[in-house]
Amino acid sequence: MATLSAFASQSPWPPQNPDPNFLSHPDLDRLDLSHIPDNLSPPMLRDAAEDEDGGLSKPAIIPSPNPNPNPNPNFLDRPTLSAPNLLHVSFNQDYGCFATGTDRGFRIYNCDPFREIFRRDFDHGGVGTVEMLFRCNILALVGGGPDPQYPLNKVMIWDDHQSRCIGELSFRSEVRGVRLRRDRIVVVLEQKIFVYNFTDLKLVHQIETISNPKGLCAVSHAAGSIVLVCPGLQKGQVRVEHYASKRTKFIMAHDSRIACFALTQDGQLLASCSSKGTLVRIFNTFDGSLLQEVRRGADRAEIYSLAFSSTAQWLAVSSDKGTVHVFGLKANLANLGGDKQHIASDANRAVSSPALSLSFMKGVLPKYFNSEWSVAQFRLVEGSQYIVSFGHQKNTVVILGLDGSFYRCQFDPVSGGEMTQLEYHNFLKPEEPF
Repeated sequence: MATLSAFASQSPWPPQNPDPNFLSHPDLDRLDLSHIPDNLSPPMLRDAAEDEDGGLSKPAIIPSPNPNPNPNPNFLDRPTLSAPNLLHVSFNQDYGCFATGTDRGFRIYNCDPFREIFRRDFDHGGVGTVEMLFRCNILALVGGGPDPQYPLNKVMIWDDHQSRCIGELSFRSEVRGVRLRRDRIVVVLEQKIFVYNFTDLKLVHQIETISNPKGLCAVSHAAGSIVLVCPGLQKGQVRVEHYASKRTKFIMAHDSRIACFALTQDGQLLASCSSKGTLVRIFNTFDGSLLQEVRRGADRAEIYSLAFSSTAQWLAVSSDKGTVHVFGLKANLANLGGDKQHIASDANRAVSSPALSLSFMKGVLPKYFNSEWSVAQFRLVEGSQYIVSFGHQKNTVVILGLDGSFYRCQFDPVSGGEMTQLEYHNFLKPEEPF
């Protein structure tokens, strides 16, 4: 049963309106909740429980069970000088920041320019998931590591303005992932997904999925319509929820199980790959049509991340082969409903994904020989896991590794080939107090 509870009667949900004098972290914004009605009962949260038959129970108001103003007695608001063990790394929604969870807390970094913004260290308390909400003071945390700071079946809502948790969501099984929008909190379990209103933490939707140990889920982040993508109930199937139009679309994306997927910011395009890791397919989320297929390689690989550029002109892929690939996309977003006419001129000048010039043998040779290959590549040290995004500088890619590595690379959109490394940092390297 999913339950909600507040930690302190002094702290209402939702968090209060931004304080214009809040200057603790100039790189972060206070969460703007000015649109939220102010008639919610301050010391209470809503409980949206899951019925035994899988339905949604009627929300109920419950009082705060814990008057302790600081639920984290082990919290230490100071840097630590020895390198921690990294448990988690993820970008925020606009790829301008990234968060890390360690065996003793969490840290937030700025991507451009690269620098640590702040850290929160606990006394031997591990954080296995850190989900940012753009650059605001609200984060979602889940415990992790050999000595978790929080139970693995709880999502803790952290307010960094107060340097403490202000609420929690509890579940019957371990939390596999969390996604945040300004208006939604999405919690992923191994075979279920729960969607909550951010304003009152009311459970508004729950979804059954096939076994999903990686916690695969993606949500759109553009203002307005909400698009959510998750595994379906069949192997290789992707489920797309269009909440604005109240439509559900099922896409049979692959023959093998889904290993990774990504959405554009507006939710119009979906990129997915299977456990084979050889092909990446791009779909229109509205009608499920296949728009393009690109080839990462011929041998099996585990895909760690997929990322669209902000204009959806490029797609980046990282895998266990130690190589990051960038592909050129052909999708005409203007025809999909987006106002992106300006992309066409840039796309015309850009190099397209190369394909072997064997058209005269089409239909005779295997499909492999007619594949679209990556425009640009960057080689990494094999053996570590990497995630990738496009940087805010033009034609740049940012790569994060679970070994603590930060790379910024640049690719040539015309000639392609090997990327140029612009920057490297080890973000786990002990730093002097700042």
